Amino acid sequence: EMESKVSEGGLNVTLTIRLLMHGKVRGSLRGAKGETVKKMREESGARINISEGNCPERIVTITGPTDAIFKAFAMIAYKFEEDITNSMSNSTATSKPPVTLRLVVPASQCGSLIGKGGSKIKEIRESTGAQVQVAGDMLPNSTERAVTISGTPDAIIQCVKQICVVMLESPPKGATIPYRPKPASTPVIFAGGQAYTIQGQYAIPHPDQLTKLHQLAMQQTPFTPLGQTTPAFPGTLGSVAGEQRSSVVLPVPALTLFPCICPGLDASPPASTHELTIPNDLIGCIIGRQGTKINEIRQMSGAQIKIANATEGSSERQITITGTPANISLAQYLINAR
Repeated sequence: EMESKVSEGGLNVTLTIRLLMHGKVRGSLRGAKGETVKKMREESGARINISEGNCPERIVTITGPTDAIFKAFAMIAYKFEEDITNSMSNSTATSKPPVTLRLVVPASQCGSLIGKGGSKIKEIRESTGAQVQVAGDMLPNSTERAVTISGTPDAIIQCVKQICVVMLESPPKGATIPYRPKPASTPVIFAGGQAYTIQGQYAIPHPDQLTKLHQLAMQQTPFTPLGQTTPAFPGTLGSVAGEQRSSVVLPVPALTLFPCICPGLDASPPASTHELTIPNDLIGCIIGRQGTKINEIRQMSGAQIKIANATEGSSERQITITGTPANISLAQYLINAR
Protein backbone atom coordinates (compact mmCIF):
# COMPACT_ATOMS: atom_id res chain seq x y z
CA GLU A 1 0.00 0.00 0.00
CA MET A 2 2.80 2.41 0.93
CA GLU A 3 4.61 1.57 -2.32
CA SER A 4 1.54 2.38 -4.42
CA LYS A 5 1.11 5.70 -2.59
CA VAL A 6 4.77 6.61 -3.16
CA SER A 7 4.77 5.58 -6.82
CA GLU A 8 1.68 7.74 -7.42
CA GLY A 9 3.31 10.67 -5.63
CA GLY A 10 0.56 10.50 -3.02
CA LEU A 11 2.82 10.89 0.00
CA ASN A 12 3.58 14.50 0.86
CA VAL A 13 7.09 13.55 1.97
CA THR A 14 10.29 15.42 1.16
CA LEU A 15 13.20 13.13 0.39
CA THR A 16 16.87 13.71 -0.38
CA ILE A 17 18.61 11.24 -2.67
CA ARG A 18 22.34 11.50 -3.39
CA LEU A 19 24.00 10.24 -6.55
CA LEU A 20 27.72 9.69 -7.10
CA MET A 21 28.95 10.52 -10.62
CA HIS A 22 32.21 10.88 -12.48
CA GLY A 23 33.12 14.38 -13.65
CA LYS A 24 32.59 13.51 -17.33
CA VAL A 25 29.04 12.29 -16.66
CA ARG A 26 28.41 15.39 -14.54
CA GLY A 27 29.30 17.53 -17.58
CA SER A 28 26.64 15.76 -19.62
CA LEU A 29 24.05 16.20 -16.87
CA ARG A 30 24.88 19.88 -16.44
CA GLY A 31 24.83 20.67 -20.16
CA ALA A 32 26.10 23.81 -21.90
CA LYS A 33 25.89 26.77 -19.49
CA GLY A 34 23.90 24.58 -17.08
CA GLU A 35 20.90 24.46 -19.43
CA THR A 36 20.24 20.70 -19.10
CA VAL A 37 20.11 20.61 -15.30
CA LYS A 38 18.12 23.89 -15.25
CA LYS A 39 15.47 22.29 -17.49
CA MET A 40 15.38 19.20 -15.23
CA ARG A 41 14.81 21.40 -12.16
CA GLU A 42 11.99 23.33 -13.83
CA GLU A 43 10.18 20.30 -15.26
CA SER A 44 10.53 17.99 -12.26
CA GLY A 45 10.05 20.52 -9.46
CA ALA A 46 12.96 18.92 -7.57
CA ARG A 47 16.02 20.75 -6.29
CA ILE A 48 19.08 19.34 -8.11
CA ASN A 49 22.52 20.39 -6.91
CA ILE A 50 25.85 19.24 -8.41
CA SER A 51 28.89 19.52 -6.13
CA GLU A 52 31.81 21.64 -7.30
CA GLY A 53 35.54 21.20 -6.89
CA ASN A 54 38.52 19.68 -8.68
CA CYS A 55 37.43 16.09 -7.99
CA PRO A 56 37.09 13.10 -10.32
CA GLU A 57 33.76 12.35 -8.61
CA ARG A 58 30.78 14.63 -7.99
CA ILE A 59 27.77 14.32 -5.69
CA VAL A 60 24.39 15.11 -7.24
CA THR A 61 21.81 15.90 -4.56
CA ILE A 62 18.11 15.62 -5.50
CA THR A 63 15.59 16.94 -2.97
CA GLY A 64 11.83 17.30 -3.14
CA PRO A 65 8.49 15.52 -2.78
CA THR A 66 8.53 11.90 -3.95
CA ASP A 67 6.79 12.61 -7.26
CA ALA A 68 9.30 15.39 -8.09
CA ILE A 69 12.22 13.08 -7.26
CA PHE A 70 10.87 10.34 -9.55
CA LYS A 71 10.43 12.83 -12.41
CA ALA A 72 14.02 14.04 -11.90
CA PHE A 73 15.32 10.46 -11.89
CA ALA A 74 13.36 9.66 -15.04
CA MET A 75 14.90 12.66 -16.82
CA ILE A 76 18.42 11.73 -15.64
CA ALA A 77 18.01 8.08 -16.67
CA TYR A 78 16.70 8.99 -20.16
CA LYS A 79 19.48 11.59 -20.58
CA PHE A 80 22.13 8.94 -19.84
CA GLU A 81 20.47 6.47 -22.22
CA GLU A 82 20.58 9.19 -24.91
CA ASP A 83 24.32 9.67 -24.20
CA ILE A 84 24.89 5.90 -24.57
CA THR A 85 22.99 5.84 -27.87
CA ASN A 86 25.01 8.81 -29.18
CA SER A 87 28.32 7.25 -28.16
CA MET A 88 27.39 3.98 -29.92
CA SER A 89 26.92 5.78 -33.24
CA ASN A 90 30.71 6.26 -33.34
CA SER A 91 31.46 2.80 -31.96
CA THR A 92 31.75 -0.74 -33.33
CA ALA A 93 29.95 -2.16 -30.26
CA THR A 94 26.83 -4.13 -31.10
CA SER A 95 25.24 -4.60 -27.66
CA LYS A 96 23.91 -1.55 -25.87
CA PRO A 97 25.28 -1.15 -22.32
CA PRO A 98 22.72 -0.49 -19.55
CA VAL A 99 22.24 2.88 -17.88
CA THR A 100 24.09 2.80 -14.55
CA LEU A 101 23.55 5.10 -11.55
CA ARG A 102 25.22 5.02 -8.15
CA LEU A 103 23.19 6.09 -5.13
CA VAL A 104 24.87 7.08 -1.88
CA VAL A 105 22.89 5.60 1.03
CA PRO A 106 23.56 5.76 4.81
CA ALA A 107 25.04 2.41 5.87
CA SER A 108 22.43 2.14 8.65
CA GLN A 109 19.70 1.81 5.98
CA CYS A 110 21.52 -0.76 3.84
CA GLY A 111 20.49 -3.68 6.03
CA SER A 112 16.81 -2.93 5.35
CA LEU A 113 17.56 -2.54 1.64
CA ILE A 114 19.26 -5.95 1.49
CA GLY A 115 16.68 -7.66 3.73
CA LYS A 116 17.00 -10.86 5.73
CA GLY A 117 19.17 -13.27 3.76
CA GLY A 118 19.10 -10.85 0.82
CA SER A 119 15.33 -11.25 0.41
CA LYS A 120 14.48 -7.56 -0.13
CA ILE A 121 17.17 -6.83 -2.71
CA LYS A 122 16.21 -10.04 -4.56
CA GLU A 123 12.58 -8.91 -4.60
CA ILE A 124 13.55 -5.48 -5.98
CA ARG A 125 15.69 -7.07 -8.73
CA GLU A 126 12.93 -9.46 -9.78
CA SER A 127 10.06 -6.96 -9.71
CA THR A 128 11.90 -4.14 -11.55
CA GLY A 129 14.31 -6.01 -13.83
CA ALA A 130 17.16 -3.74 -12.68
CA GLN A 131 20.48 -4.99 -11.33
CA VAL A 132 21.11 -3.70 -7.79
CA GLN A 133 24.41 -4.05 -5.91
CA VAL A 134 25.10 -2.72 -2.40
CA ALA A 135 28.82 -2.11 -1.74
CA GLY A 136 30.24 -4.11 1.16
CA ASP A 137 32.50 -1.28 2.36
CA MET A 138 31.62 2.26 3.35
CA LEU A 139 32.83 5.11 1.16
CA PRO A 140 36.06 6.75 2.50
CA ASN A 141 35.72 8.96 5.60
CA SER A 142 31.96 8.48 5.73
CA THR A 143 29.18 6.23 7.06
CA GLU A 144 27.61 5.83 3.61
CA ARG A 145 27.69 3.05 1.03
CA ALA A 146 27.32 3.08 -2.73
CA VAL A 147 24.28 1.31 -4.21
CA THR A 148 24.75 0.65 -7.93
CA ILE A 149 21.63 0.35 -10.13
CA SER A 150 21.85 -0.81 -13.78
CA GLY A 151 19.18 -1.42 -16.40
CA THR A 152 16.81 0.33 -18.77
CA PRO A 153 15.57 3.79 -17.73
CA ASP A 154 12.13 2.33 -16.86
CA ALA A 155 13.70 -0.41 -14.71
CA ILE A 156 15.87 2.16 -12.91
CA ILE A 157 12.88 4.44 -12.18
CA GLN A 158 10.88 1.52 -10.69
CA CYS A 159 13.96 0.47 -8.70
CA VAL A 160 14.48 3.98 -7.26
CA LYS A 161 10.79 4.06 -6.23
CA GLN A 162 11.17 0.82 -4.28
CA ILE A 163 14.43 2.01 -2.67
CA CYS A 164 12.63 5.21 -1.59
CA VAL A 165 9.94 3.10 0.08
CA VAL A 166 12.60 1.23 2.06
CA MET A 167 14.30 4.49 3.07
CA LEU A 168 10.98 5.95 4.26
CA GLU A 169 10.12 2.81 6.23
CA SER A 170 13.60 2.56 7.80
CA PRO A 171 15.05 6.00 8.58
CA PRO A 172 18.82 6.24 9.25
CA LYS A 173 19.94 5.32 12.75
CA GLY A 174 22.31 7.70 14.53
CA ALA A 175 24.35 10.42 12.86
CA THR A 176 25.34 10.01 9.21
CA ILE A 177 28.76 11.24 8.06
CA PRO A 178 28.19 12.09 4.37
CA TYR A 179 30.69 11.05 1.72
CA ARG A 180 32.61 13.97 0.22
CA PRO A 181 34.74 13.26 -2.85
CA LYS A 182 38.40 14.19 -2.48
CA PRO A 183 40.51 15.88 -5.18
CA ALA A 184 42.67 13.48 -7.16
CA SER A 185 46.23 13.47 -5.84
CA THR A 186 48.83 12.40 -8.35
CA PRO A 187 52.62 12.89 -8.30
CA VAL A 188 53.77 16.15 -9.86
CA ILE A 189 57.22 16.48 -11.42
CA PHE A 190 58.88 19.46 -13.09
CA ALA A 191 61.05 19.28 -16.19
CA GLY A 192 62.01 22.05 -18.60
CA GLY A 193 59.74 24.62 -16.94
CA GLN A 194 56.63 22.43 -17.27
CA ALA A 195 54.80 20.37 -14.62
CA TYR A 196 53.73 16.81 -15.42
CA THR A 197 51.55 14.22 -13.72
CA ILE A 198 52.17 10.50 -14.09
CA GLN A 199 49.33 8.50 -15.67
CA GLY A 200 50.27 4.87 -16.20
CA GLN A 201 53.56 4.82 -18.10
CA TYR A 202 53.26 8.37 -19.43
CA ALA A 203 53.95 11.89 -18.14
CA ILE A 204 51.02 14.18 -18.97
CA PRO A 205 51.34 18.03 -18.89
CA HIS A 206 49.74 19.35 -15.71
CA PRO A 207 48.22 22.80 -16.42
CA ASP A 208 47.30 24.00 -12.95
CA GLN A 209 48.57 26.35 -10.26
CA LEU A 210 51.73 24.30 -9.68
CA THR A 211 52.84 24.93 -13.25
CA LYS A 212 52.11 28.64 -12.86
CA LEU A 213 54.14 28.79 -9.66
CA HIS A 214 57.03 27.06 -11.35
CA GLN A 215 56.87 29.30 -14.42
CA LEU A 216 56.79 32.35 -12.16
CA ALA A 217 59.90 31.04 -10.46
CA MET A 218 61.71 30.45 -13.76
CA GLN A 219 60.97 33.99 -14.95
CA GLN A 220 62.38 35.71 -11.87
CA THR A 221 65.86 36.46 -10.53
CA PRO A 222 67.62 34.04 -8.15
CA PHE A 223 66.52 33.63 -4.54
CA THR A 224 67.12 36.63 -2.31
CA PRO A 225 69.50 35.74 0.57
CA LEU A 226 67.63 35.41 3.84
CA GLY A 227 67.61 38.55 5.93
CA GLN A 228 67.65 40.94 2.97
CA THR A 229 64.60 43.11 2.48
CA THR A 230 62.60 42.52 -0.68
CA PRO A 231 59.90 45.04 -1.70
CA ALA A 232 56.40 43.71 -1.16
CA PHE A 233 54.12 43.05 -4.12
CA PRO A 234 51.04 45.33 -4.22
CA GLY A 235 48.33 43.88 -2.02
CA THR A 236 50.64 41.52 -0.13
CA LEU A 237 51.18 41.48 3.62
CA GLY A 238 53.90 44.14 3.54
CA SER A 239 51.58 46.76 2.09
CA VAL A 240 48.62 45.64 4.22
CA ALA A 241 50.66 46.17 7.40
CA GLY A 242 51.62 49.63 6.20
CA GLU A 243 55.35 48.98 5.82
CA GLN A 244 57.78 46.97 3.72
CA ARG A 245 58.73 43.70 5.37
CA SER A 246 61.50 41.20 4.82
CA SER A 247 58.78 38.59 5.24
CA VAL A 248 57.88 38.89 1.55
CA VAL A 249 60.61 37.08 -0.34
CA LEU A 250 59.84 36.73 -4.00
CA PRO A 251 60.44 35.29 -6.47
CA VAL A 252 60.09 31.55 -5.94
CA PRO A 253 63.18 29.69 -7.17
CA ALA A 254 62.98 26.64 -9.43
CA LEU A 255 61.66 23.80 -7.30
CA THR A 256 60.12 20.38 -7.33
CA LEU A 257 56.88 19.86 -5.42
CA PHE A 258 55.63 16.76 -3.63
CA PRO A 259 56.28 13.87 -4.03
CA CYS A 260 59.91 14.87 -4.55
CA ILE A 261 61.20 13.38 -7.81
CA CYS A 262 64.43 15.24 -8.48
CA PRO A 263 66.54 13.74 -11.32
CA GLY A 264 70.13 14.92 -11.17
CA LEU A 265 69.97 16.27 -7.60
CA ASP A 266 72.10 14.17 -5.27
CA ALA A 267 71.71 16.27 -2.14
CA SER A 268 69.18 18.77 -0.82
CA PRO A 269 70.35 22.27 0.17
CA PRO A 270 70.83 22.65 3.95
CA ALA A 271 67.75 23.61 5.94
CA SER A 272 67.49 27.11 7.38
CA THR A 273 64.95 29.06 9.41
CA HIS A 274 63.18 32.30 8.59
CA GLU A 275 60.79 34.34 10.69
CA LEU A 276 58.05 36.75 9.67
CA THR A 277 55.31 38.66 11.45
CA ILE A 278 51.67 38.74 10.41
CA PRO A 279 48.96 41.16 11.62
CA ASN A 280 46.50 39.43 13.96
CA ASP A 281 43.52 40.27 11.76
CA LEU A 282 45.05 38.30 8.85
CA ILE A 283 46.14 35.18 10.71
CA GLY A 284 42.72 33.51 10.42
CA CYS A 285 42.74 33.46 6.62
CA ILE A 286 46.24 31.91 6.65
CA ILE A 287 45.34 29.17 9.15
CA GLY A 288 41.94 28.40 7.57
CA ARG A 289 39.06 26.45 9.06
CA GLN A 290 40.48 23.86 11.49
CA GLY A 291 43.97 24.51 10.09
CA THR A 292 43.15 23.39 6.54
CA LYS A 293 44.93 26.27 4.74
CA ILE A 294 48.15 26.23 6.78
CA ASN A 295 48.33 22.43 6.35
CA GLU A 296 47.88 22.90 2.60
CA ILE A 297 50.76 25.43 2.57
CA ARG A 298 52.95 23.03 4.58
CA GLN A 299 52.22 20.21 2.14
CA MET A 300 52.74 22.27 -1.02
CA SER A 301 55.90 24.01 0.15
CA GLY A 302 57.51 21.12 2.04
CA ALA A 303 58.46 23.60 4.81
CA GLN A 304 57.82 23.32 8.54
CA ILE A 305 55.64 26.25 9.62
CA LYS A 306 55.00 27.19 13.25
CA ILE A 307 52.65 29.98 14.32
CA ALA A 308 53.36 31.47 17.75
CA ASN A 309 50.51 32.02 20.20
CA ALA A 310 49.10 35.53 20.45
CA THR A 311 50.83 37.68 23.05
CA GLU A 312 48.88 40.19 25.12
CA GLY A 313 49.08 43.74 23.84
CA SER A 314 50.63 42.70 20.50
CA SER A 315 48.83 43.26 17.19
CA GLU A 316 51.05 40.73 15.37
CA ARG A 317 51.84 37.02 15.38
CA GLN A 318 55.21 35.46 14.61
CA ILE A 319 55.54 32.67 12.03
CA THR A 320 58.68 30.52 11.87
CA ILE A 321 59.40 28.71 8.60
CA THR A 322 62.06 25.99 8.43
CA GLY A 323 63.31 24.25 5.29
CA THR A 324 65.48 24.70 2.23
CA PRO A 325 65.56 28.15 0.57
CA ALA A 326 63.12 26.80 -2.04
CA ASN A 327 60.75 25.48 0.65
CA ILE A 328 60.85 28.77 2.56
CA SER A 329 60.36 30.92 -0.53
CA LEU A 330 57.34 28.93 -1.72
CA ALA A 331 55.83 28.93 1.79
CA GLN A 332 56.15 32.73 1.91
CA TYR A 333 54.67 33.06 -1.56
CA LEU A 334 51.65 30.93 -0.57
CA ILE A 335 51.19 32.83 2.71
CA ASN A 336 51.17 36.11 0.78
CA ALA A 337 48.70 34.64 -1.71
CA ARG A 338 46.33 33.87 1.18
